[in-house]
Amino acid sequence: MTGTAVQAAGCVLWRRTPHSGELEICLVHRPRYDDWSHPKGKLKRGEPARDAALREVLEETGHHCVPGAPLPTVRYVANGRPKEVTYWAAEATDGTFVPGDEVDRILWLSPEAARTRLTQPRDRALLDALLTALPTA
Repeated sequence: MTGTAVQAAGCVLWRRTPHSGELEICLVHRPRYDDWSHPKGKLKRGEPARDAALREVLEETGHHCVPGAPLPTVRYVANGRPKEVTYWAAEATDGTFVPGDEVDRILWLSPEAARTRLTQPRDRALLDALLTALPTA
């Protein structure tokens, strides 16, 4: 593990269903890694982390969102380099998903189903943090 940490940002994207008000979490599928995760990506030079998180959500899911509570920063090693990802809870507003090379599918799932589908345990911890941060009303 060498070098400075790669800086990235993302969101745990959520919405309430129109009819029942049930909570749904958006997960993205990245064909390059064949994994399910929360939308995230690297910061551009000079870009604030929160701006990068909102940009990545839009690029990967096609949805605009309103950022909420900060969630834990996740640190791990990717491709032999340390990586640090800053996350926020974010409520989805309008948008339409269009499949691309980076993300070919998204799913809106209940928290329980999202927990099962997420590939990395660190992403399950972010889901727990979101559930704690969200108002129950």
